[in-house]
Amino acid sequence: MEQKKLERINELARKSRTPQGLTAAEKEEQTRLRKEYIALFRGNLEAQLKNMVIVEPDGTERPVSKKN
Repeated sequence: MEQKKLERINELARKSRTPQGLTAAEKEEQTRLRKEYIALFRGNLEAQLKNMVIVEPDGTERPVSKKN
């Protein structure tokens, strides 16, 4: 994610805690940016987990997999 977008997320978070709060357009922007950030975060985490293996006590290795 671009640094500008991260800064904007933080700026909107700070503004939301002020007495004036966020406008409706800013709330929509904040929601959109947060969803984009979370999607990127999850994608990166899944990519890392795909490259990990669990080493069992007997020395065998198995890839990390999703629980059902």
